[in-house]
Amino acid sequence: MLVVNRVTKMYGKNAACKDVSFTLEPGSLTVLLGPNGAGKSTIIKSIIGFLKYEGEITVDGFPNKTSEARKIMGYIPELPSLYPNLTVIEHMEFIARAYKMTNYKDRIEMLLNRFELADKKKKFGDELSKGMQQKLNLCIGLLPDPDIILMDEPLLGLDPHAIKELKNYIEEMRQAGKTMLISTHIIDSVDMLWDRTVIMQNGQVCANVTRSEIESAGKTLEDQFFLVTEGISPASVKAPVEAASDESGIASGDSAFGAEKEDAEAKGAKD
Repeated sequence: MLVVNRVTKMYGKNAACKDVSFTLEPGSLTVLLGPNGAGKSTIIKSIIGFLKYEGEITVDGFPNKTSEARKIMGYIPELPSLYPNLTVIEHMEFIARAYKMTNYKDRIEMLLNRFELADKKKKFGDELSKGMQQKLNLCIGLLPDPDIILMDEPLLGLDPHAIKELKNYIEEMRQAGKTMLISTHIIDSVDMLWDRTVIMQNGQVCANVTRSEIESAGKTLEDQFFLVTEGISPASVKAPVEAASDESGIASGDSAFGAEKEDAEAKGAKD
């Protein structure tokens, strides 16, 4: 279990995150939503221990910056941070040794094959395209097989095959009881994957609800997002469109095209 309790991160007088609290239950997938600048990346970097903050974050009861917590947490950043002088396979072996993994060769092969990097093993980090760099970024983060994994915009830059493969892998991890937090602002990219959503805006948590709670209210994840961040409900969007259609005569079949046709026919009759 990962618990974020009243976390605040200040940059001077500006609060990137303010009094943020939520819990990741074991084996659950929580999607962290919010517009650009909402504070999603800041809270993830605070959880992983990259930033100083006020408040408390614990991982299975351990403070998040302790070695006990870091052993069971994994992190996939939004932007790959690769070593230009290391090849693809050297990146993977470096991470395996850093985590003191044993019998990791087969796992490396599995990940490189699934994300179509098996034929790029000898390519250096700076020789890879942006999409390939993101695939390697995913493989590096997934290699240690952590119990809790944080992903910051993991689908950005991926081709359709890699997106499908990552979604399949995420589902496999959920079935295996892994705890996941996925940050994104692209709602449809995670629409079928989540158990709970935490929606942030202006550095604060505006909603923290389960999938069943949203679905029992007859809403979708997108509905909930716009309702929370913009105060827009599906009905409020649909009603003006229908009203505009009625006023223009489209609903009754009296379109502008129909009117022009009638005028033309009348003119022809006079001629």
